[in-house]
Amino acid sequence: MAHVGALVGGVNTAMQTQRVCTSQMPQQRGSLASFNLVGQSRSLRSDCRRSIRSRRGATLQVMAVRDGAMLDRPLRVAVIGGGPAGACAAETLAKGGIETTLIERKLDNCKPCGGAIPLCMIGEFDLPMEIVDRKVTKMKMISPSNREVDVGKTLSEREYIGMCRREVMDAYLRDRAEKNGAQVKNGLYLRSEQDGSDGAFTITYSDYTDGGKVGKPTKLEVDLIIGADGANSRVAKEIGAGEYDYAIAFQERIRIPDDKMEYYKDLAEMYVGDDVSPDFYGWVFPKYDHVAVGTGTVVNKPGIKQYQQATRDRSAVKTAGGKIIRVEAHPIPEHPRPRRVKGRAALVGDAAGYVTKCSGEGIYFAAKSGRMCAEAIVEASAGGKKMCGEPALRVYLDKFDKKYWATYKVLDILQKVFYRSNPAREAFVEMCESDYVQKMTFDSYLYKTVVPGNPLDDVKLLVQTVGSILRGTALRNSAAKTVNFSARPLPSSEKAKPAAAPAASA
Repeated sequence: MAHVGALVGGVNTAMQTQRVCTSQMPQQRGSLASFNLVGQSRSLRSDCRRSIRSRRGATLQVMAVRDGAMLDRPLRVAVIGGGPAGACAAETLAKGGIETTLIERKLDNCKPCGGAIPLCMIGEFDLPMEIVDRKVTKMKMISPSNREVDVGKTLSEREYIGMCRREVMDAYLRDRAEKNGAQVKNGLYLRSEQDGSDGAFTITYSDYTDGGKVGKPTKLEVDLIIGADGANSRVAKEIGAGEYDYAIAFQERIRIPDDKMEYYKDLAEMYVGDDVSPDFYGWVFPKYDHVAVGTGTVVNKPGIKQYQQATRDRSAVKTAGGKIIRVEAHPIPEHPRPRRVKGRAALVGDAAGYVTKCSGEGIYFAAKSGRMCAEAIVEASAGGKKMCGEPALRVYLDKFDKKYWATYKVLDILQKVFYRSNPAREAFVEMCESDYVQKMTFDSYLYKTVVPGNPLDDVKLLVQTVGSILRGTALRNSAAKTVNFSARPLPSSEKAKPAAAPAASA
């Protein structure tokens, strides 16, 4: 009889829920009101069809709500990942009236990252100076032949590149999101399931809030998901975002003697050459009480430790006597994913592939994409009062691509032109001596916009660039093929003979 009782209980629950849904329909009069009533009735009946999941009399509400429908509760969004992208998205959502949950497994994350942030980010994201370890006003570009070019001569007294530690900045941004109303969960995202295209997502994650080594399986129901979970994004895999090339970044944090740290107090170094990376650069960036020495590569990931050692060797004189305090490695995306939005799920930051080529910068674009995605949701949902979905998320994509497509394209071209060989890198470093090149480069970097140049200077730069490329090509060709006019072909009888051993010196 127990199963009969359960069946009756389930039917009664269904009838009660149907009465609740019916009672929510507005009582209106007149022909137009009747027409509206019919439309809303159909919508509510559609919502109620999926409102019941009964088992032994228990009810789980799983409402299917179409885009644009008014809600009797705040819109619910889960942000997966608590780096700059996720934290800025969560803050914007919470401030905009959205019920926001941020899930991050590593709340003390120390991502291998140069940690450079542009001047405009400090003002735009209201970052306190306490999280900026160093103000870099000088850079050295160091060519394959160790030719050094000082960069930064065009900066004003108020301009600088901020250097920060990711564990400090990320924690600050997450705490600020929490203060603005976001719930921050120490958890590992596992998967999500959606009940139809208009249904809610049921997220499963391991909750580590109690500090244990084994997470507690936990479920969370939300309306939208923002994937900010990095280059190995699980959200990206679930929405079929597609594969992309990625670099391996390797970095060592080295505490060096005070006199050597004084040298790096406002200076960063960039090394280029086949020895430090076949397609990227090596760096020495100053932090609070140490330097970060690292490199990266896409085309030869197994060789990353070899390239790191070369970077250490080339900077050895200035970092001698240092002690390695941390070793870090992480994948870095090389271009945006083929798909960044699907239904009510979107990708931001590294999960979306927002890292620039040539410079490898991603912090600003991560934070900006998270904020822009959240702003689109807040606007489309009228501050969390209405359901929204893919159309709103595509507004974010369109705005982001329109604003930054040119930046990504220009840096992609620069990498293909100047990172292809050592002679090309020599030419690149040579170009960096130009005040005009420095001003254009720093203005574009510091303020995140492709700066229009002076037409006459642009023509001069074009001529200089072509000349540098031609010289680089000539040097590469001469290095690849050396002609010895004194050489004569060996007789066939001599070609197989081994070389004679050199005589021992006295």
